[in-house]
Amino acid sequence: MDYQNILTTCTYCGCGCNFFLEVLDGKLVGTIPCKTSPVNEGKLCIKGWNVHQFVQSENRLTHPMIRKNGVLEKVSWDEAFDYTASRLSEIKAEKGSDAIGFLTSAKVTNEENYLLQKFARAGVGTNNIDHCARL
Repeated sequence: MDYQNILTTCTYCGCGCNFFLEVLDGKLVGTIPCKTSPVNEGKLCIKGWNVHQFVQSENRLTHPMIRKNGVLEKVSWDEAFDYTASRLSEIKAEKGSDAIGFLTSAKVTNEENYLLQKFARAGVGTNNIDHCARL
């Protein structure tokens, strides 16, 4: 039996609460609040307590997919990145950078949200970026 506690940041909102994921034989089995975290001080909301459950959902995508001839097909990460980069370049060349927009999520860290807005503005050249918490 292999048991581990892995410190991580909650993905449900931008607060940045810390907790430990309980892993038993490679499977997530629970969540324990981090008592030394200055953000949540050992407390968790109901979403934080149950965050480990969505990771193992049968409905969760576990690999990239691209629609080919109307059907979603499993592809490699390299193919997915190449396809995405080429489509963004095509759209930008054809319709301009403001034809592209990005929607970020409260289910990632503030740092990840910052990176996407930086990519949108500096990489793509658009200010069309929003956050689901505003919707």
